[in-house]
Amino acid sequence: MRVADVMTKNVHVVNPDDTVAAVARHMADNDIGFLPVGDHDRLVGMITDRDIVVRCVADGRDGNTRVSDVMTTDVKYCFDDEELSDVAHNMGDQQVRRLPVVNRAKRLVGVVSLADAARSDPSVAGVGLQGVTEPGGAHNQ
Repeated sequence: MRVADVMTKNVHVVNPDDTVAAVARHMADNDIGFLPVGDHDRLVGMITDRDIVVRCVADGRDGNTRVSDVMTTDVKYCFDDEELSDVAHNMGDQQVRRLPVVNRAKRLVGVVSLADAARSDPSVAGVGLQGVTEPGGAHNQ
């Protein structure tokens, strides 16, 4: 099964100049915990509800803080035509639960999560989740 078969296609994108308060409100209104950050048709980062808590609130910053100040800039992504099992395995290795999905022209076309994988094949998601639950990783705060 390909990533394109299970990914979320209706992707919300925020701008690096948006405020954290505006992004948090958008997340709350749309029940979203992960948003790609785009600048002029280029994927430049990702921001999660955890980024807002750990890199903004915990550091004493306020809601006027810019997304660019707290987002993750080391963007990991996958391609829409990749096999879901390969991507889930890589997600475990990278210890991430969600990835932006791009086409071969590197245009954002969706987001895939381990939950998406679990809905299609629980054993595939289990491989990724096993790696994600290991302590540490690149995004360990």
